[in-house]
Amino acid sequence: MSSNILMLGNEAIAAGLVENGCAVATSYPGTPASEILSSVAAWQKATGATMHVEWGVNEKVSLEIAYTAAITGLRSAVAMKQVGLNVASDPFMSAAYQGVKGGFIVISADDPGPHSSQTEQDSRMLAMLAKVPVLDPDSPAQAREMVGLGFELSEKFEIPVLLRPTTRVCHAGQNVPAVEFSPSPISVDFTKEPSRWASTPKFRLQQHLQLVAKLEQIAVHPATAPKRINPGVTAPKAVLACGVAAAHAREIMTDSGLIDTLPLYQVLQPFPLHSEFRDRLLASYDQILILEETSGVIEMQLADRQRTRGKLTGFVAEAGELIPETVERLLKDFAGITGDAAAPVDTAGGRKPTLCPGCPHRTSFYAIKKAAPHGIYPSDIGCYTLGLNLGAVDSVLCMGAAVSQAAGFYQAFRLAGKETDIVATIGDSTFFHAGIPPLIDAVTQNARFVLVILDNSTTAMTGNQPTPALGSGAMGEPTVAVDIEGLVNACGIRFCQVADPTELPDFIALLQKALAFSHSNGPAVVIARHPCVIDRRRKVAPPRRPVTITPDCTGCRYCVTSFECPALIFDEQQKRVHIDRLTCQDCGVCVHVCPVGAIIEQQTEGGLQP
Repeated sequence: MSSNILMLGNEAIAAGLVENGCAVATSYPGTPASEILSSVAAWQKATGATMHVEWGVNEKVSLEIAYTAAITGLRSAVAMKQVGLNVASDPFMSAAYQGVKGGFIVISADDPGPHSSQTEQDSRMLAMLAKVPVLDPDSPAQAREMVGLGFELSEKFEIPVLLRPTTRVCHAGQNVPAVEFSPSPISVDFTKEPSRWASTPKFRLQQHLQLVAKLEQIAVHPATAPKRINPGVTAPKAVLACGVAAAHAREIMTDSGLIDTLPLYQVLQPFPLHSEFRDRLLASYDQILILEETSGVIEMQLADRQRTRGKLTGFVAEAGELIPETVERLLKDFAGITGDAAAPVDTAGGRKPTLCPGCPHRTSFYAIKKAAPHGIYPSDIGCYTLGLNLGAVDSVLCMGAAVSQAAGFYQAFRLAGKETDIVATIGDSTFFHAGIPPLIDAVTQNARFVLVILDNSTTAMTGNQPTPALGSGAMGEPTVAVDIEGLVNACGIRFCQVADPTELPDFIALLQKALAFSHSNGPAVVIARHPCVIDRRRKVAPPRRPVTITPDCTGCRYCVTSFECPALIFDEQQKRVHIDRLTCQDCGVCVHVCPVGAIIEQQTEGGLQP
């Protein structure tokens, strides 16, 4: 058996958690962090480790559960993406003040670029605000090593530690040693100490002073000191890099020969920056290039714009990912190397993203447009954001904001004495995450709109993680299923009906009924329930309704442009539509879409295909 395993960065982080005795691991899925918890579950099963592994209802709840385990002396961790840290910021700030007993790692996976996020914010900035130390890995292997380092740092100083991998670390593959796991007994001890664990403002001031003192000690902690990559090289200039930019810089400088002429340092802990290193760096070099994503966190701590070349001085762009081509250009400019300019990187995308063939969300959006053709359509975070392509999404702000924005649109138009149809859309997982409080608010304020909960019984955007309604946990264990209808009714909603959106005519009629109710009686909810077509755990497969295109097709393209199913292909030569049988899911919905009735259910010898 090989001693090395090819792992994604997220798998390597999960391996580090299990082998370092993490007892409680929680998460809410969000790319690029989604695979961390599922990998923890896989490693737990492979090793037999005693653990609690949980998909929390949102990042705030997930952090609070894991943090509480840490104050009982257990090692624990919570994983999320960078915008998830916004949701968890309230307990994150207080946890830094109160501290921990067992090691506690907050994994916030940043997305420079961004590739799959509404912002490319830098989690290190929030850590600076919270006064929490940050570890910034350059590779899957180093991310795994930093898990152990993070637990040790957390326990030594009784403080949460932020581990901050980026997309290029989370989704990179690297050969790393197999998991080395030796079971250890679980020991829990919660010592009641109200002045710490239930501290009032007076005690919070003392905790803040203690936190400042902890950071001063962490800033001289040898284990997290910056690494000199090329000892012995002297020059008036130096390069300082962290995270994946350090990996790029090391490789580029090695290939170009700059590794022999420019001192290179890798910062493992960008905050707090080691104080002795900072002073020595400024005393030793006339110019310092700082390569970091995405904000100038290290640069701010050096606080010398005369010597530094980075984001605050305009040498490095303030936004965007530091891809290898960018790092190479910056290094050559800094070193004074002239020559042919590097070829521009092609940043144009390929085919625009679209909902999967057979996706029930497509049908829901098509029905919304039919029921409220001149309406306003707030939406939310998930794969259904691609309703943009269908003209059925007008606003996307953050998790749960579809409901709040629907209420906001209503109040704005009400003040102007206008009435308009408002149909908001939110996924089932997102509704549990952040949609319930704004729905309660909408009820109390009698905001008049329709909320369509797109219930495909999974968290599809991030890998089909279970929702609270599924009755299954992160380990596949049975859980108590939460009834969405009951929850909606408990919020005070007086119109809540469930329907299958693929039954298109009936679904359009239901939306029209909900709109009529909302204009006179307040918010109405329609739950569009149909399983995700790519969720292999669905218990019952939907009925198959194969269709065919008749010679009546006029080539009007309506089905292609207005319904946008990838299985419907327009043939430019024949000027008509045909069906891609490899991708078609046989949902049969397009029968109701063709304006000339050229799409029909496929005939068999016994009549229509069942």
